[in-house]
Amino acid sequence: MDIQLKLACTLSDRTRPIVEGRIAVPGCRFEVTLGEPEAIFRQALREKTFDVTELSMGSHIVTTARGDSAYIGVPIFLSRAFRHSGIFVRTDRGIASLADLKGRRVGLPEYQQTAAMWVRGIMKDQHGVDARDVEWVTGSQEVAGGTERVALKLPTDIRVTPIGSDETLNGLLAKGEIDALITPRPPSSFLERTAPVDRLFPDFRAAETAWYRETGFFPIMHCLAVRRDVAAAHPWLPKALFEAFAQAKAEALDDLSRGNFLRVALPWVVDHLAETRAVMGSNVWPYGVPLNRAEISAMTRFAATDGLAARQVAVEELFHETTLELADLG
Repeated sequence: MDIQLKLACTLSDRTRPIVEGRIAVPGCRFEVTLGEPEAIFRQALREKTFDVTELSMGSHIVTTARGDSAYIGVPIFLSRAFRHSGIFVRTDRGIASLADLKGRRVGLPEYQQTAAMWVRGIMKDQHGVDARDVEWVTGSQEVAGGTERVALKLPTDIRVTPIGSDETLNGLLAKGEIDALITPRPPSSFLERTAPVDRLFPDFRAAETAWYRETGFFPIMHCLAVRRDVAAAHPWLPKALFEAFAQAKAEALDDLSRGNFLRVALPWVVDHLAETRAVMGSNVWPYGVPLNRAEISAMTRFAATDGLAARQVAVEELFHETTLELADLG
């Protein structure tokens, strides 16, 4: 008899075949919760609601390092994104590079947010700016009231200050009370051109391509995870999930490559995929530890350097033992 599991994830071309039941995980039936990442992560981390969930890699590293993670990862990386496009600065502050953020006040939706962790890692590795060199300001971007999804205990020499309960990061940026904002979502002051705010990297695709050529990293944002008690009761499940979600991703990429009938509402999507593969190779969205070990190790190093994690966790600690050798070859 199939087991009934609660699955939470965002809806994307990589998850849709699973959500719609076109690709099955043998032995499983899912009760699916769809939503935005932040809401899913908070519910998973605070309430342990879901048996299988999409999970922030930053939060997963934090909770694993301190030994209270309710989930064990599966190296299915449902979200990846370059992050040079998500750095917004006041244009009246003389900020021309990440090095110029040293000594500045910089906003973040959450200090533990994976996107922010990646940007801090780039700042440290390429520009010598340590997390301790910046005053970080955290809170909701557009609507007041946000907090960290899980409590953090940071070293005393890392300055992180929550904004007021009636303030927003976008409002502080627009008023000039912070110098920059690192965020996955462009702030309204930038979109509406109501303040002297612009991207630090206006030609972000060129910057991200150059950085990819240098590092080989396509930043991992989210992984799939199984609640530890569920994985213990069904040790075959993590591998079965890996295989099904890898098949779903392969189907998504195949759809992008078909030009006889466009499956995606972009006129040159086939050419865009070809351009991307010319830079990144045929396997543009790799799953599995063997194909991502160097990148995951960099993430655990960033977390330790940032004070998020008290120690640098081993890659093997993050993922179920049955999945450590699995690799999706594209």
